Amino acid sequence: MTAATHSPLFPQAPRSADAVLEGLDPEQREVATSLHGPVCVLAGAGTGKTRAITHRIAYGVRAGILQPSSVLAVTFTNRAAGEMRGRLRQLGAQGVQARTFHSAALRQLQYFWPKAIGGALPRLVDRKIQLVADAAAACRIRLDRGELRDATAEIEWSKVTQTVPADYALAAAKAGREAPRDPAEIAQIYSAYEDLKRDRGVIDFEDVLLLTVAVLQDRHDIAEQVRAQYQHFVVDEYQDVSPLQQRLLELWLGERDNLCVVGDASQTIYSFTGATPDHLLDFRTRHPGATVVKLVRDYRSTPQVVHLANGLLSQARGRAADHRLELVSQRAPGPEPVYAEYTDEPAEAEGAARRIRDLLAAGVPAAEIAVLFRTNAQSETYEQALADAGIPYQLRGAERFFDRPEVRKAGVALRGAARFGGNDTLLEDAVDLPSQVRAVLSGEGWSPQPPAGSGAVRERWESLAALVSLAQDFEAARPGATLADLVAELDERASAQHAPTVQGVTLASLHSAKGLEWDVVFLVGVAEGMMPITYARTDEQIEEERRLLYVGVTRARERLHVSWALARSPGGRPSRRPSRFLDGLRPGSGTGAAWGGGASGGIERGFGGAAAGTPAVARRTQRTPARCRVCGRTLTDAGELKLMRCEGCPSDMDEGVYERLREWRAAQARRNGQPAFCVFTDKTLMAIAEAVPDEPGELARIPGVGARKLNRYGADVLAICAGQSLTDEDEGEGGGTDANSSKK
Repeated sequence: MTAATHSPLFPQAPRSADAVLEGLDPEQREVATSLHGPVCVLAGAGTGKTRAITHRIAYGVRAGILQPSSVLAVTFTNRAAGEMRGRLRQLGAQGVQARTFHSAALRQLQYFWPKAIGGALPRLVDRKIQLVADAAAACRIRLDRGELRDATAEIEWSKVTQTVPADYALAAAKAGREAPRDPAEIAQIYSAYEDLKRDRGVIDFEDVLLLTVAVLQDRHDIAEQVRAQYQHFVVDEYQDVSPLQQRLLELWLGERDNLCVVGDASQTIYSFTGATPDHLLDFRTRHPGATVVKLVRDYRSTPQVVHLANGLLSQARGRAADHRLELVSQRAPGPEPVYAEYTDEPAEAEGAARRIRDLLAAGVPAAEIAVLFRTNAQSETYEQALADAGIPYQLRGAERFFDRPEVRKAGVALRGAARFGGNDTLLEDAVDLPSQVRAVLSGEGWSPQPPAGSGAVRERWESLAALVSLAQDFEAARPGATLADLVAELDERASAQHAPTVQGVTLASLHSAKGLEWDVVFLVGVAEGMMPITYARTDEQIEEERRLLYVGVTRARERLHVSWALARSPGGRPSRRPSRFLDGLRPGSGTGAAWGGGASGGIERGFGGAAAGTPAVARRTQRTPARCRVCGRTLTDAGELKLMRCEGCPSDMDEGVYERLREWRAAQARRNGQPAFCVFTDKTLMAIAEAVPDEPGELARIPGVGARKLNRYGADVLAICAGQSLTDEDEGEGGGTDANSSKK
């Protein structure tokens, strides 16, 4: 045996079955030795679930109770399956099959297809998006790139929930899904997609599961052959099982109950793909005699991180919350979580970059630091901040901002508009750089209001909105800058971020961080509207957002930094508040209260007060959440915040004032050569017509007005609210009238 075999990279297998159990805690040992009958392992984050189930399999094999070839362990990613196989080899349990659901099903389908159907298995398509595009074209339905991705996701969801095209509209409505197009159109595309696959003799990944289920249901002889091969089953991440995967598992099992499932309902964050924790939560009902083991000893995170994670779940509601696990840290104490409030998003990113630079200087490896955010569109700000600070980084689960298709296409459009200049008809009515960018990007899918729902359309809009925001910031920093100047700036930024990929700080969305861990984690953008995300409206959606934040918190081993920004961009209205999920958990916040603080560059405190080296900064006056003036509900939606009432609550708007304001706005827009929303949005006009202010201070307090628009349009608006008539000369003055003067 070589010296290398004795190294930590090549550990020796345990000498005996009993040696496999050494080092397991009492609950893990119970999992490892419960080899008969149904077993349900409820495993909290960081509690060693993979260790428990691999030692269970290895102990059974080494003790001669399980035959390696009779065990099938299934999980959800190739990475997790590979890790499981590696651990089993190290424990001396070679020959055990550890696969994803799709991999195991495909292997069986390939073997049994000639016997069950005849001939060769149809070709498996790696990417179905082109087929979906062809199906849409056959239906004479035009989809842009984002809608195409979302339609593909709807088809995938339908198949894993075993929904046929004819039932799609009803099923989608029942599940609360927001389809990218009319549900009837999605159903039509779905049906055409299935026809195209049959015509072309191909199958997709969902078909692998569907066809395996069909074969096992229809051919009892084949089902018995599979059951004779596999006697014992282990399913990891059981909270993520879809109805289709559960059906396949039931067919593998038959009438037997040699099944061990492992999961945590508090980490269910993929319901939009069809995953449901119901199978985990109902396990004891389906298997009354099951052994249930709860793993709550957290070996990953410090007591301070675990305390915050437990606090998040203590406020949760719903069925999954009723089965939450109270984690108990097994690690030595560490630093308290640090909470930071910043004036705007760029300041928040710069603050994170400063902290990271200090950590690197103190010897923390860059690969042990992660910045986690809610949406991929947030990455650009952090990419730029880290690049400016000279900090290497890597993106996980997302394309680099300037590599995204919609951003590349937008760059081409902006470059073309800059080249043609005044000859471009798109720019005829644009009066400044931001309006030029808005005009160009309107043709690429940008709109003043974000699209409803989530998915690719929303992500695409957020990417384009980031470019619009960048144009506004660029114009503010360089008054008089041209579109060509902005294009040059974009090229420089893209070039700086296209440097060779290096190992560095990880930038990742919260969804793509599942299953990973780092010594230091920065949770950024933890503000209302982003966490929970704006389009999470139902109680179930809000609770999934809470679980997503819980997953983010539990990725940290030692240090955790939580931050938010009061405004999106520098100089913006500081209307945001920290996420409701932090109420009662962060310093200075009671339930439903907001913690003040923050100046330029941010104020950062842990539970023990100001962080070391952080200058003391006076707190701002405490702010309370905005509430509906009709029903009292807390408001988070931007449109509702403007109206200071829920969308569905009755309005006391003065219809006459509203119509006169709309007519006046249309005239101003024509004179300014701008879209009407650039004067005031519909929501702002509604808010004005509901408040009917009679002096500048009242008008200024209405969200969406601001100092610039107050000076430019205030006198006209106040005159309209007072019922006064405006002359043509008055209507044309716009910015030439002082809002504090009276109209005659």
